[in-house]
Amino acid sequence: MATERGMRNATESVQMATSRIAWSASESVPEAVNLADLDNDALILQLHMTVNHLSRWLSSVHDQRRLRRTPQRGQPSVIELVLRMRDEERRVFPKIFAISVQNQPNLDALPAPSRSIAEARHDREASVIEQVAEFRRLRQSTCSLLRSLPNSAWSRTGISRHEHDWTIRGLAEHLVHHDRRVLFEMDRALNLNGAREGIATAAKISAEELLAIVPARQSS
Repeated sequence: MATERGMRNATESVQMATSRIAWSASESVPEAVNLADLDNDALILQLHMTVNHLSRWLSSVHDQRRLRRTPQRGQPSVIELVLRMRDEERRVFPKIFAISVQNQPNLDALPAPSRSIAEARHDREASVIEQVAEFRRLRQSTCSLLRSLPNSAWSRTGISRHEHDWTIRGLAEHLVHHDRRVLFEMDRALNLNGAREGIATAAKISAEELLAIVPARQSS
């Protein structure tokens, strides 16, 4: 009995340690703030600051080649994570735009974003900093559109049978959640692939600490 109990405890300890280490985009991450407590302006600020977080981490890396290296077998490199954020922005922005200009649009009818052969080649050849710049341009478009909308428009709805119905507010919160998941995964990748060797302490700040920097304007 004692032996079985000891084995169970050891197994649980390994599982807990693994859960702390093996972050993936599908796992939950610690919430710096509860998004339901944020007003719309604060949510836009969270979206805007994500690109600043990427710049803080990645522009300080001395050996940019490390950002293309897989930290562990079967796990994405840093540049793949940047592209994941960019591609999610390209997928979500048309939904926000459609809801903002149409009455209950059919979101399933929107064309799926695609990359041309030239764009795919660019993805393979461009530096991480160039990819971050592209993501920045897309995110600025999203934030500009959201800032232009009155608060009443954030509850407008788009219809989807493939996913579920979305509001503009729901899509904005989705992007913040996606940012957080990818930032935590990127934080781990940067620690594992040696990219943080020799860089300033401020550029090594963890995802959890980094996300807590952004002040949260509370809903009234």
